[in-house]
Amino acid sequence: MSETVLRRTLLIIAVLGLALGLGVWRYGIDIASPDMIWAAATLPVVAALAISILRDFWIGRIGVDAIALVSMSAALLLGQALAAVVVAIMYAGGTVLEDLARGRAERNLKALTDRAPRVAHRKSAHGTETVAIDQVAVGDELLVRAGELLPVDGILIDASALLDESTVTGEPLPERRGAGDALRSGTVNAGEAFVMRASAVANKSTYAAIVRMVAAAQTAKAPFIRIADRFALLLLPATLLVAGIAWYLSNDPVRALAVLVVATPCPLILAAPVAFIGGVSRAARAGILMKGSAALEALAQIRTAIFDKTGTLTLGGAELIEIDVAPGQGTDEPLRLLASLEQASHHVLADSIVRIARHGNLLLSQPRDVREHRGEGLEGQVDGMSVVAGSRPLVLGNGPLPNWAKSGESRYRDTQVLRVFVTIDGRLAAVFTFGDAIREDAPGTVGALRSAGVTRIVMLTGDDGAAAEKVSASLDLDAVFSDATPADKVGTVEAEKATAPTMMVGDGINDAPALAAATVGIAMGARGGTASSEAADVVVLTDRLQPVAEALRIARRTRGIALQSIVVGLALSGAAMIAAAMGHITPVAGALLQEGIDVAVIVNALRALGGGRLEHSQTGRRS
Repeated sequence: MSETVLRRTLLIIAVLGLALGLGVWRYGIDIASPDMIWAAATLPVVAALAISILRDFWIGRIGVDAIALVSMSAALLLGQALAAVVVAIMYAGGTVLEDLARGRAERNLKALTDRAPRVAHRKSAHGTETVAIDQVAVGDELLVRAGELLPVDGILIDASALLDESTVTGEPLPERRGAGDALRSGTVNAGEAFVMRASAVANKSTYAAIVRMVAAAQTAKAPFIRIADRFALLLLPATLLVAGIAWYLSNDPVRALAVLVVATPCPLILAAPVAFIGGVSRAARAGILMKGSAALEALAQIRTAIFDKTGTLTLGGAELIEIDVAPGQGTDEPLRLLASLEQASHHVLADSIVRIARHGNLLLSQPRDVREHRGEGLEGQVDGMSVVAGSRPLVLGNGPLPNWAKSGESRYRDTQVLRVFVTIDGRLAAVFTFGDAIREDAPGTVGALRSAGVTRIVMLTGDDGAAAEKVSASLDLDAVFSDATPADKVGTVEAEKATAPTMMVGDGINDAPALAAATVGIAMGARGGTASSEAADVVVLTDRLQPVAEALRIARRTRGIALQSIVVGLALSGAAMIAAAMGHITPVAGALLQEGIDVAVIVNALRALGGGRLEHSQTGRRS
């Protein structure tokens, strides 16, 4: 029988024993005394726990499990079988909850491996053949069709190619590559089919390296040490010492038993789990998925925050920045005609353009005779007018720009934007400029993090320095690292983590290794179950940045409540132990008193379920 099955079986036995005993007590069924039933349900847990403690003791570890064993054994010896079975349920339930998180490590690579290229189209003297990716050798010429993943790293042979590199670099807009340029596996062909030459085999290519880094970073992460264990190292010997002294000085074993009863470590067993479960539930209501109490406890200690740019600090898509129109022309009609035409397109901008037009309540028409120039633009008929939209070479050829459009061309010459030129019946009517915009809640989130005690906020991106600095200047960041590969991101995260507990916030596959390497990885997961969500410890389920600060606030509040519950509970238990040792508390009274302490501690721990809303204040921003 596996340990997981054993723990679940022990929990079922304890719960059924408690229920059966209560039924016998309530209805007076004459099959066995309730105490016998509760004791019988507790003994399997005690036996299994004793074996577990011996095994842990052999490797030099002792913690809250040892206190649970003393607690249940003492309760049984004192005839407090009901208390014993309740403790047994709490202990067994906690182990089952911990088991639920154990399968995460094996699932972390699922999103990556599911998306990994499987086949390649290899050219030969006999034509093109489809082969398994592991059959590709360096030097093979490969055909990459429209919409396909690049199977391996390589060199572009054809004159040009349009690539969506967002999964590797985080860059939201397709990039144009020329003959001889290096290409990376895992990127997507966003244009026409092209031919490349393999420069690396599959397991040596970029995408395979990302998968390996995620696996290595996950397995290297230190295990979570429960808060209760730290206190247990002091409580267990202190309890035994006080009980022994009471027995020795009074020569009365009842006093020793009373001490053991009031020292029942329910504050340790229950307070932290209840608080953490409450915190996780509270976070879920705010659209934040915490992958267990370990993530929450670690998040509470964060002092450095690292953010990816594209899709994290920014919206991660091409947003309409500006519309330049010909003199005497309004913006609505060119936008309506463009959106009408884009309804027939599969381009990365098409959905965004149509959404913008519909948001402006513009009535779109059905385009006709549409011809798409993949990667360049499209043309067609809309309401009897000839509309051409796309790149400047497609729309204007070698012709000059009219004077009204020259200022915009100069303004955006050195920036990462996509310019869509639109002609209506052969005349340039408008130029639409699209780019990646900063999230509206990004400044408030940065300010809230500083107010919460985060002392260093960094941006780490695969984008170029100019684009990164522009975003940084708007957000009052402490440092910017640009042009970073996935390996660079891992190195930067590890360097920051060596200085202070560090969280990494990102959204793309290229961020997954860094998320796994950080003290806490936070994924922006609203746009789908990507590898970043699998590798992260925390997933933001809404398409907003503000929940990152809310997650930190919840984590710190929850950890504070858990510590408070443990310290206050143990202080009250310590005072009761002294009173019991002096003969002022009998075992029965001690059991009742301890139950009262336990209830008070649990009620306090339940406060983690609540909590006020995060204030979107930027008062914490440094001047």
